[in-house]
Amino acid sequence: MHRRLIALLASAAVMALGGGPALAQGKSVKVSDGVVKIGVLTDLSGTYSDLAGEGSVIAVQMAVDDFNAQNKSPFKIEVIKFDHQNKGDISANKAREWFDTEQVDVIVDLVTTSTALAVMEVAKQKDKITLVSGAASTPITNEKCTDTNVHWTYDTYALANGTGRAVVKQGGKTWFFLTADYAFGHSLEKDTSEVVTESGGKVLGTVRHPFPGSDFSSFLLKAQASGAQVIGLANAGNDTINSIRQASEFGVTPKQSLAGLLMFITDVHSLGLNYTQGMYLTTGFYWDLNDQTRAWSKRFFDMKKRMPTMVHAGDYSATMHYLKAVLAAGTDETKPVMAQMKKTPINDFFAKNGKIRDDGRMVHDMYLAQVKKPGESKYPWDYYRIAQTIPGDEAFQPLSKSRCPLVKK
Repeated sequence: MHRRLIALLASAAVMALGGGPALAQGKSVKVSDGVVKIGVLTDLSGTYSDLAGEGSVIAVQMAVDDFNAQNKSPFKIEVIKFDHQNKGDISANKAREWFDTEQVDVIVDLVTTSTALAVMEVAKQKDKITLVSGAASTPITNEKCTDTNVHWTYDTYALANGTGRAVVKQGGKTWFFLTADYAFGHSLEKDTSEVVTESGGKVLGTVRHPFPGSDFSSFLLKAQASGAQVIGLANAGNDTINSIRQASEFGVTPKQSLAGLLMFITDVHSLGLNYTQGMYLTTGFYWDLNDQTRAWSKRFFDMKKRMPTMVHAGDYSATMHYLKAVLAAGTDETKPVMAQMKKTPINDFFAKNGKIRDDGRMVHDMYLAQVKKPGESKYPWDYYRIAQTIPGDEAFQPLSKSRCPLVKK
């Protein structure tokens, strides 16, 4: 384990000792049980472990470390983690245990829609906060929204709005979807289909594969037989990696184009530029965007030996914003902390003038990126050309279309 990570974890362990209110910036901060406890509930061993996983734990701990350094450790903070195995029932049971017996105040990450929705419901019942960075489905801030949740990093509406629109504009008029058969895949397929149709394209069909999957041959053959110009990959993580690799092996590409509707820099790194060159993708973060993103990402790289995904960056940003809200509110009670979070703009390396709406959606700019050709990459992890910055109010679903009962129309 890297020395810096050991130091960070040791620091968290020391901070977990003791109790009672703390004094911060001249005022008393009332912290329940003497500790603000953050639970990172993520995929530590499965399909999404590369894009979230241990990297999410590192990112959250970095936020804690930076917050304490900037504010002279105003109150005690502890970070704990658990592998939810991408299963809603396991996630809900662990969340209930954390809230009831371990005094966890906030749960972060929640990659996979099924885990996010299950834990959001428990958190609502227990009046606790969830900060979703890893899950994508739009129901999280629509019909399933809660007043104790913030959806931080991206969602299927924004992904479809960026990649789907761009590919149709580039001439990809006919589509066939290869979709992960669970809530996230269904949501991504639905949102992208609507964008494709609105942009003048046509959806020729869809096939749904088990989650997680490994052999995509039969599904790719159906996509090939459709004659569609574009095969939309409504999946993520290892499912996307395997789909792209097998499409090349079976000769599906380059005759038909692939649209990775949720791709991460770790996917591109695993596959290599020969497999991914020219593909468009939509992301909420790119490590090489500016001096601020590079500085934070290089710190992350020192510990993880991989550049961060947008999930990792979102976990850091959400955790830091939460801790600042606890400090400003003078308490870790849910209602005042959520009120403080919603009234305070987010300005950090991840988001500029970000805002949390009534539906729990954190609105920030998204980026349409195109993967570089091998000859265009000048240094390690130099993978993207940013083709367009999509303003947050355009990237995410407008409140006028919201199905969230918290939104007043």
